Amino acid sequence: MKSGAGLPVDPSRRSLVLGAAGLCLAAAAGAQGEPRALERIRARGRLSVGLYNEMPPFHAAGAGIDVEIAKALARALGVELSMLPFNADENMNDDLRNLVWRGHYLGFGPADVLLHVPVDRPLMMGNPRVEIFAPYYRERVMIARDLERVPAMESLKSFAGQKIAVPGQSLAGWLLIGADSGAYREQLVTTWKDGTEAAQALRRGEVAGAAGHLSELQTVLGGDRRYAIEPLPLPRMREGWAVGMAVKKESTDLAQALQAAINALGDSGELERMFARHNVAWAKP
Repeated sequence: MKSGAGLPVDPSRRSLVLGAAGLCLAAAAGAQGEPRALERIRARGRLSVGLYNEMPPFHAAGAGIDVEIAKALARALGVELSMLPFNADENMNDDLRNLVWRGHYLGFGPADVLLHVPVDRPLMMGNPRVEIFAPYYRERVMIARDLERVPAMESLKSFAGQKIAVPGQSLAGWLLIGADSGAYREQLVTTWKDGTEAAQALRRGEVAGAAGHLSELQTVLGGDRRYAIEPLPLPRMREGWAVGMAVKKESTDLAQALQAAINALGDSGELERMFARHNVAWAKP
């Protein structure tokens, strides 16, 4: 009689056998030299970079700081740049899924790398299929003021009777709307789509203050001595957040090459010059 004929198979043993077989197949595929991420990019001759739409001064109408960074990264890898602009989804998890590890259901993506990703531990822990790394800027929520109309600012009460421009659908907007139990809601002009528009309203004299991201306010008002740009005077304000980039978790060779490229741009002063061309001060995050 053949060994084991007609005898039931232990399901746990079957699982172990199938698992071992799977590992052998994976090892065989690796041994056949399947190209790694960086090899594939160099073979096709271009780097696909995900860029947020309508995010001045980082990207707007095909130009901005992130566009310059993307071009420099492609040069460092010795390939052409292929930009993949997209509109932000409901949350960062959706963006990482659509632009980094899976692709969008509308048929675009994923990109090889996504720029302007918060280098945030909870975000990393919640997205095990991506690698978030290479911080290249530290963003903050700030407020700018006209020094003639608001000479000093100890608290938001310094804006008593004055209008403040702020994009309503933004972190700055939510912070100001809720500040001091909503004490300043009637002073807020929230019709602006981003902090650059709020800063432009301040420069036109329509308001006494403007709130938004530091980069947004600086690109419009930086260097103009008529205005001060300072942190929002609210308790427990964070010191800002670093932004970097993200690739698929398994794209370790690509991540290492991009990290080296960002390090070189920072060490050479080129990152600082990129930001300066958009009137934004850069400091190592």
